[in-house]
Amino acid sequence: MSLDAYIAGLPKAELHLHIEGSLEPELAFALARKNGVQLPYPSVEALRAAYAFTDLQSFLDLYYQGMSVLVRESDFYDLTWAYLEKAHRQNVVHAEIFFDPQGHTSRGVPFRDVITGIHRALTDAEAKFGMTSRLILCFLRHLDEDDAQRTLDDALSYKDWIVGVGLDSSEKGHPPRKFERVFRRARDAGFRAVAHAGEEGPPEYVWEALDLLGVERIDHGVRALEDKALVRRLAADRTTLTVCPLSNVRLCVFEDIRRHPLRTMLENGLAATVNSDDPAYFGGYVNENFAETTAALGMSEPQLRQLARNAFAGAFIPDSSKDRLLARLESYA
Repeated sequence: MSLDAYIAGLPKAELHLHIEGSLEPELAFALARKNGVQLPYPSVEALRAAYAFTDLQSFLDLYYQGMSVLVRESDFYDLTWAYLEKAHRQNVVHAEIFFDPQGHTSRGVPFRDVITGIHRALTDAEAKFGMTSRLILCFLRHLDEDDAQRTLDDALSYKDWIVGVGLDSSEKGHPPRKFERVFRRARDAGFRAVAHAGEEGPPEYVWEALDLLGVERIDHGVRALEDKALVRRLAADRTTLTVCPLSNVRLCVFEDIRRHPLRTMLENGLAATVNSDDPAYFGGYVNENFAETTAALGMSEPQLRQLARNAFAGAFIPDSSKDRLLARLESYA
């Protein structure tokens, strides 16, 4: 069996997926026509050609622009369902999905419409595919903490639908400590906690996310390797790192996939996982991330299984569900 075929059949969990980042250009134009939104590109091809990013901010500028086509509850359903169908075809059996409500409520879209559309799609995917999921609300770190607090107020009415809170958007100049109070309040309310840290930001941001925000997982975390004490801590605690290789290359964190540290992370005992981040913008969903990284770094089947095992172990699901998914993985192996 080829490694590509092995990856295709490997049962996987995806723990780092921004649902707004799965908006393919074709769907963006369809929703723009439906909702009377004018996109500043003449065609699908022109929009896709704009995906030439130089850093995180250049991507975010386009990312927030794309959100403008998401207006109705049904738009959020269609967006989420399109991702879930692709993920199911790639043998993703569990997904933990980020959403950015502030990017919508700031445009006048009600919080309830955003979350209801997403939740309906997640429910339908479990019924149709047997695919389980969790939803994580992310605070936009380029906004102030008061705005995050208001968003948390909205989320409290939907606690049964949201497993945790996260932190995303522009990392440079927005350290985790900026959101210490809102994360404490969210954890006190029973939400799990994750945060983007150590992508463009320094290892100090990872320390802050752990010690000040109380997160259980680090999203990205690739720059943690610059700090040996941090590596020892992450390895000892088995802190899950939700790594996104194609994203890291497209955003120029690393100039070439052959320089990506994923294999080094595993060799240092880190609980790294493979995820797609914003797949519509970065050239691939989870299988493409596995396949391109495997080809570039010479990953082995045991390492691929370890990556998948780490994701199941780090998921926000009961131990009984983890055991079931891990047994399915071992059966495949």
